[in-house]
Amino acid sequence: MIEKRIITEIESLMLANHSIWTVGVTDNPAELKQEHKNPRHWRQLDAGTEEVAKKIEQHFLDKGCKNGSGGGENANYVYIF
Repeated sequence: MIEKRIITEIESLMLANHSIWTVGVTDNPAELKQEHKNPRHWRQLDAGTEEVAKKIEQHFLDKGCKNGSGGGENANYVYIF
């Protein structure tokens, strides 16, 4: 399942240090990356659907990540930095 794969991939990057990371969903990751001033540790993953992306985002918000805003009409990308 894509949701579990993405969560596992993000967890491996965070190394359980959730509070220093920002997470969000977007339909335009390139534009949003620029808005956030091109963070060095930017990572974006295509969750396939907005519903799955929002579940992943909520998973990490519940673990203490900061909310990064974003959104759009079909926000199927999850991003972290």
